[in-house]
Amino acid sequence: MSATMSTTVRLTMAQALVAHLAALRIELDDGSVLPYCAGVWAIYGHGNVAGLGEALAQHRARLPVLRAHNEQAMAHAAIAFGKANFRQRIMAVTTSIGPGATNLLTAAALAHVNRLPVLLLPGDVFASRAPDPVLQQVEDYGAGDISANDAFRPLVRYFDRITRPEQILDALPRALRVMIDPATCGPVCLALPQDVQTMAFDCPRAFLEPATLHLRRPAPDARELAAANELLTASRKPLVIAGGGVLYSRAGASLAAWATAHGVPVAETQAGKGSLAWNHPLNVGAIGVTGSPAANALAAEADLVIGVGTRLQDFSTGSHALFPQAQLLSINVQPFDAGKRGGTSLVADARVVLAALRPGSWRADERWTSRAHQLAAQWSARVTELTTATPPAGTLPYDAEVIGAVRDSAADSAGHDIVVCAAGTLPAELHKLWRSAHAGGYHMEYGYSCMGYEIAGGLGVKLARPECEVVVMVGDGSYLMLNSEIATSLMLGLKLIVVVLDNRGFGCIQRLQLASGSERHNNLLEDSVREGGRDVKVDFAAHAASLGAQAVKVANVAELKSAMQRARAATHTQVIVIDTTPWRTTDDGGAWWEVAIPEVSPRAEVRAARAQYETAKQRQRP
Repeated sequence: MSATMSTTVRLTMAQALVAHLAALRIELDDGSVLPYCAGVWAIYGHGNVAGLGEALAQHRARLPVLRAHNEQAMAHAAIAFGKANFRQRIMAVTTSIGPGATNLLTAAALAHVNRLPVLLLPGDVFASRAPDPVLQQVEDYGAGDISANDAFRPLVRYFDRITRPEQILDALPRALRVMIDPATCGPVCLALPQDVQTMAFDCPRAFLEPATLHLRRPAPDARELAAANELLTASRKPLVIAGGGVLYSRAGASLAAWATAHGVPVAETQAGKGSLAWNHPLNVGAIGVTGSPAANALAAEADLVIGVGTRLQDFSTGSHALFPQAQLLSINVQPFDAGKRGGTSLVADARVVLAALRPGSWRADERWTSRAHQLAAQWSARVTELTTATPPAGTLPYDAEVIGAVRDSAADSAGHDIVVCAAGTLPAELHKLWRSAHAGGYHMEYGYSCMGYEIAGGLGVKLARPECEVVVMVGDGSYLMLNSEIATSLMLGLKLIVVVLDNRGFGCIQRLQLASGSERHNNLLEDSVREGGRDVKVDFAAHAASLGAQAVKVANVAELKSAMQRARAATHTQVIVIDTTPWRTTDDGGAWWEVAIPEVSPRAEVRAARAQYETAKQRQRP
């Protein structure tokens, strides 16, 4: 009995889970040791308040508990925290069963697509089935062991349902290994039946004292490295496409040194923006559909495209029509991504590869490097021109002019702002025009392009980087979808600056609708009023003020810059609203993006769009 007492302790499953998370540490690259899980976002209900909630209350001094107003939003905040920490730390999320759990599904998909870690802990129905069906239970007529949480299975990297308390001893470490591994990193879900949360077992004390986690940095295979070096030495016009993997491996300095040594220009994806400082002479800007003219011109001429930490999403490749002439070298920790489009794979950590990829004295052709310098400088000057222009008299500003005012409102325009955005026109404009001086200064959720991520994501970023000014730029459509976390930011003392660009509806999709030949309907608010309805004028400043923020609507770009300066000096969340046009965008750059057009239509405009579509598809890489 004494031996048992010395090696185990009687705990509920929930208590063991929380104690393990509270004790878990990770050693970062700089040698510092920090809690791996920074806290748990929780909205309680009957499926988690008595079990997991009681355990969280016991340990909240070591594992902070944060309350939000919407389950999807708090999961977005947790995901943004992981992204802002370059996937090296996480937050957990717990909900009750039923709608609380299914509200996490969109966030789970978002984290899955973006390869971002989050620990999802939804409550589940009784494992005993004694009170079935309980409140909020989803019953399947053909399978007695299915609950709403089974919907997570295709949306997470690891799923487990804990039906016995001792199962947590294996399930939780497995889930953590998935998140800490750079090749498998993504969301995990442990479904927790509410009765099992409260069941006690003899928990080994060793489980409550977990070993410190360390980051893996996989080295390249010698044969793959040799093949990559051969490709490089044969290339005269190489182009790097830097993806999120550059940031997550903290390889920015290595990339800058490698590109400079070999004279190779670097373009950036949405996830990889900030890999190089915006003013690095070889940073040719954004790539692809939302890309700069400099990057896309070089992509169309390159003989070798080197993807570093990118999954080659269609916005980056122009639906695989942007550089079909180039050979492809894909450097990625995940073989699934490295093997795409028939390219040459180099499976390894980006920072490790850039130190090992040394093809003798090889350099890109001097004329190619010189042209990249020239195009980068021309584009930088054009960005200044676009973002400091005055809107034509009698017209509303567009996104570029708003971006410039936000940027230039800082005393140091190359300072430590972090801009957060997700969906609509703004990601295109920010990808081209925002100037990121440091890794992590540009925080875009564009893998899933999820409207509503912005404000909630800003909370997670502020938790991760409290020393930075976090500026959330959001359209009126996304704001109306999910704005409740403005109130959460006040409650938690997490100051955000939220800039709302009101173009009176879904302007981005309105332009896509017209470009596809369709008639105008159901996107701008004025086109969506039914008979008997009315065109609603939303007062976003009044709404934000009702949630506790200091809010103001400005009349023009000059007023926006002044309001931004006041917002920077404030101590709690600020919301600034400005009317913008849905019609103007930055024409410079861009690439074709495949949007399927109907083969048959009574509209001549659709038939014309279909003809252009068929012509463009001929350029796609097979």
